[in-house]
Amino acid sequence: MSIAFIDLQAQRLRLNGRIEAAVQEAVVGGAWVMGPQVRQFEADLAAFGQAKHALGCANGTDALILPLIAWGIRTGDAVFCPSFTFTATGEVVPWLGATPVFVDVDAHTFNMDPVQLEAAIEATLKEGRLKPRVVIAVDLFGQPADYPAIRAICDRYGLKLIADSAQGFGCTLNGHHPIKWADITTTSFFPAKPLGCYGDGGAVLTDDDDLAQEMDSLRVHGKVVAKDLKDGQTFDHDPKYLAMRIGMNSRLDTIQAAVLIEKLNVFADEIGWRNAIADRYNAGLAPYVARVPTVIDGGVSVWAQYTIEHEDRDGLVAHLKDQGVPTAVYYPVPMHLQPAYARFSKGPGSLPVTERLKERVLSLPMHSDLDEATQDTIIAAVAGFR
Repeated sequence: MSIAFIDLQAQRLRLNGRIEAAVQEAVVGGAWVMGPQVRQFEADLAAFGQAKHALGCANGTDALILPLIAWGIRTGDAVFCPSFTFTATGEVVPWLGATPVFVDVDAHTFNMDPVQLEAAIEATLKEGRLKPRVVIAVDLFGQPADYPAIRAICDRYGLKLIADSAQGFGCTLNGHHPIKWADITTTSFFPAKPLGCYGDGGAVLTDDDDLAQEMDSLRVHGKVVAKDLKDGQTFDHDPKYLAMRIGMNSRLDTIQAAVLIEKLNVFADEIGWRNAIADRYNAGLAPYVARVPTVIDGGVSVWAQYTIEHEDRDGLVAHLKDQGVPTAVYYPVPMHLQPAYARFSKGPGSLPVTERLKERVLSLPMHSDLDEATQDTIIAAVAGFR
């Protein structure tokens, strides 16, 4: 039996032609970029994510840069983010000349540790070289960060908060989506994400009317938007032909929006299925691994990955490969240890929890269509490792 790490074809078949029909409708409609399906998806996404505004963009990385540009982040500014995440979270910061400050994570949830965040802010203020401006918290592997604690810290120091929910869109904490605490939630629709399209795509969500207009302008070459018009000013041409700010080109394709509309319609059910699978994994694997995943109290994960810890991680990886079970290791080289970020890092030993986890974590197959028989095979393979 061939086991898929993430089985997107099973989802497509389950939807029984709905995605293909949606794509065909978009093709026939001919509005290839920012067509009516984009507007519908943005409205649906905002409603699902409990936000006033959702704006599609080209990918999850652009979603992170849009608010940073809107807030005027620049040289001399500090942006705090975890090192135990994909490179996209931190790479957008140097694009603007600002400095990423890497923060250690909680040993149980793998998300940003609020205690370590405050220590990093205090250290930055004491050094006096950089001005703290923004915190980017990551919903790693699908579960929410400790937003109440992080928001309180941001308020104490006057910082903006981004919820990088590229892996975690749909996660909740005490029934609330991250936007309850964050100024911006960003997400990615990369195909492997729990809510993924059939190419690249991303989105930003916010409750801030002015910020939503600013990012709408920025994603379309700095086009004029309603807030730019003063004293009854009007114009008779396409808004993109009047640039009010230096923008970028980051629009969501209509075909991807059509795919996402259909996927969002079943997303709530899929989150439930993923949680049932994770619970079953936890019960079956707990005796055989160092740690099964821990979700924050009150949190609901969307389980982008199911990640365990093991004392002999590399040995287990080799054993599972022999058994036909695919695995993945996130993240073998944290950002603060990568060559591109050496000038922003305090080097090995500076983030001890992150550096411990990189040697121990291992992700097993996880998707909403993972059946019990396949799951039993995976659990048995892990249990058979000696």
